[in-house]
Amino acid sequence: MARHSRIEVINKMWKTGLVPLFYHPDIEIMKQVLKACYDGGAQVFEFTSRGDFADEVFSALNKYALTELPGMALGVGSVTDGGTASRYIQLGANFIVTPVFREDIAIICNRNKILWSPGCGSLSEIARAEELGCEMVKLFPADVYGSGFIKAIKGPQPWTEIMPTGGVSPTEESLAEWFQAGAKCVGIGSQLITKDMIKTENYKLLETKTRFALDVIKKLKDKG
Repeated sequence: MARHSRIEVINKMWKTGLVPLFYHPDIEIMKQVLKACYDGGAQVFEFTSRGDFADEVFSALNKYALTELPGMALGVGSVTDGGTASRYIQLGANFIVTPVFREDIAIICNRNKILWSPGCGSLSEIARAEELGCEMVKLFPADVYGSGFIKAIKGPQPWTEIMPTGGVSPTEESLAEWFQAGAKCVGIGSQLITKDMIKTENYKLLETKTRFALDVIKKLKDKG
C-alpha cells in the first residue's frame, strides 16, 4: 500500500520539478543510487521496471526507503499493462509512470488512488488521459518531440501539465529549455545517473549533480 497520497506525490513532483529514474538488478547499487538522490534533495524517484525479477528488487528497495529515507516517494516506471501496475501497487508503489497511454492502467491506479503519469504523444491522447483523471502526462521520448511540442500544447490547453523524459540533461541550458517551454517537471535517467558513476561507485558525484539540478530548477521556477 502506498504511504503517500496521490496529492502528496504530485505536490512533491511539482515543487522539486525533478524525478530521477533508474534501474539496476543489484539491490545494493539501487540503495546507493536512491540514497544519493535523496541526499541531493530529491523527494521522488522512479524505479524503472525493465529486468527479470524487477518486482523483487523494487520490493526490497521500497522497504529500505520506508525505513531509511523518510519523505521519499518511490514509484515505478516503464509499466505497460494493468497487471504489472497492480503488482507494483501491491508492493507499495506511490505512483506509476508508463511509456504509453492505456486505459486499463488508468482504471487500476484510480481505483487505488495512485498517481499515474501516462506517456502521451498527441493532443488527443493528452485530452483522453485528462478525462480519466491524469494530473500530469509524460512526454517520451522528449528529445524526439522537442520543447516546441510543449509550447504548442500549452497554447490551446494551458492547464495541461507535462513531464518531459528522455533526452533531458541536468544542465542549466537543457533545464532552462524545457521549463521555459512550459514543463512542470522533468524526468532524468542516464544523463543524471551515468554508467561511469555506477562503475566507479561515485555516488557523491550523483548527490552533487542532483542538488545542482534541483537548484537550477528552483531558480527557473522562481523566475516564473
